[in-house]
Amino acid sequence: MGRKKQHTVDLDTERGIAPGLVAKTKKRLVVASGRSHEELSTEVAAALGTQLVPTEHRTFASGEILTRFEVSIRGCDFFLIQSFGPPVNEWLMETLIMLDAAKRASAKRITVVAPYFPYSRQDKKGRGREPISARLVADLFKTAGADRVMSVDLHAAQIQGFFDGPVDHLFAKPVLLEYFENTLSTEDRAKLTVVSPDTGRVRVADTWSDSLGAPLAIIHKRRDPNVANQITVNEIVGQVEGRVCLLVDDMIDTGGTIVKAAQALKANGAERVIVAATHAIFSDPAVERLQDPSIDEVVVTDTVPLPVEKRFPALTILPIAPLLARAIREVFEDGSVTSMFDGAA
Repeated sequence: MGRKKQHTVDLDTERGIAPGLVAKTKKRLVVASGRSHEELSTEVAAALGTQLVPTEHRTFASGEILTRFEVSIRGCDFFLIQSFGPPVNEWLMETLIMLDAAKRASAKRITVVAPYFPYSRQDKKGRGREPISARLVADLFKTAGADRVMSVDLHAAQIQGFFDGPVDHLFAKPVLLEYFENTLSTEDRAKLTVVSPDTGRVRVADTWSDSLGAPLAIIHKRRDPNVANQITVNEIVGQVEGRVCLLVDDMIDTGGTIVKAAQALKANGAERVIVAATHAIFSDPAVERLQDPSIDEVVVTDTVPLPVEKRFPALTILPIAPLLARAIREVFEDGSVTSMFDGAA
């Protein structure tokens, strides 16, 4: 009995498409967390309707770090959330190790979600023989396995160009702006002036000025390049007497710049001074400085973890997790992150 001839029709070729197989698996979003800010990572995962990847973290007696994902992440769209508060170098090393683990575990696409980008202030050479450490960090992320980076309010926009791949630059302004729109009284809004603490933040302060319909003032300062965290306020450009001044900045580290600016505003007749910043680094002695009588309120987001001992009565902390979760969903679903910020991202 002769064998029946098999006739195989390659439908893909007939349609002008290369022959192949269609996988049964579907696109899968997976969120993992480093140890720097697990509370934020959990909130982001919850906002996305999922849970964090079960992960084993170890720090050996020698200080070496080991990370192992306890479940398969093969073929996943992998988002690693790691903030970079102190100790920044330990969290940076942990991130690199987690990226390597994810790459070797065959994650399909790896995105580093760094709400606060480490070493972002070292974005250029201020003097000869200095490093550009922000570029180095971007190179480390890429080498370790990251395909994409997501961050909030980069200290300098050009850091986006340091990474050889897509960078989603998010802005905390909508989160902060909503708070002030809901809490500032009509009288305060009528007397509001947006203040840039230095000339480097004028562009950001200008967008705040437009959004709030308030005039803009600028503080001119000088910083000694040989002495860290020391500034001198020279003059204020703009009208602040009798005004409610909203000082906007991307981060507060030791608080020196903000306090000097607030004192200068009050000395020039400002009625109230409110500080708004995205990243609350709060290195010592920031907490003590920010309770200076010249500052009436400080409003920040939780991009960096703030322990109880770094909180004080005049401090308000706004959640950044909903913003991060929405951006992650847009990336996962091949949507538009830019649309979240009216085309500004």
